[in-house]
Amino acid sequence: MTTIDPEAASNSDGPLMHAAGVFEHLRLPHFTHDHPPVKNANTEHENALSPLDKLAIKITDKVGSMGFFMVIFTWTVLWTGYNILASEVSSLHWKAFDPFPAFVAYLLISNVIQILLMPLIMVGQNIQGRHSETRAELDFEINQKAEKEVMAVLRHLEHNTDLILQLMKHLECRVSDEEMRAIKAEIGLADRLASLDPKTDGGENI
Repeated sequence: MTTIDPEAASNSDGPLMHAAGVFEHLRLPHFTHDHPPVKNANTEHENALSPLDKLAIKITDKVGSMGFFMVIFTWTVLWTGYNILASEVSSLHWKAFDPFPAFVAYLLISNVIQILLMPLIMVGQNIQGRHSETRAELDFEINQKAEKEVMAVLRHLEHNTDLILQLMKHLECRVSDEEMRAIKAEIGLADRLASLDPKTDGGENI
């Protein structure tokens, strides 16, 4: 019957127990996501609009469309065409309500439309500009959050790399020069990025 030497068994279990201890230290620092939820730029902008602001935006959108251009173009052609024919072609027996070439009524109506639309269009453009500013601010906040999360991931990788190297050194694993260069490059990248955002004690808030 084969007997097991307790001292030999204890010596053989030593590296395994130490390895288990190293694996226990692989637990990473606690990282919490305590930032507010991501906001929708369109929703934030619409909630800040008054009824008059919404009306100005609708008018600006309509005036800046091809449909509005075709309406103005058709109205101009019909108005001027009818009055030119009525004034110049007597055989048609048409009566000109805005005689050619003055078109006094046409000029009056078109000037009134321009006077009313110009400030409305400017108001609508200012509101649309605020929308763009809101979207840019929210994009900046998202980029900041993404940067912090990337930093957390890089620190996790750096932490894991250090512990794996310690474990391999204890187990006397051989690492090729190429692998060592890759590991050092990874650590160097993590160090450079970490220098942009110093580590905090007791965990990281993202």
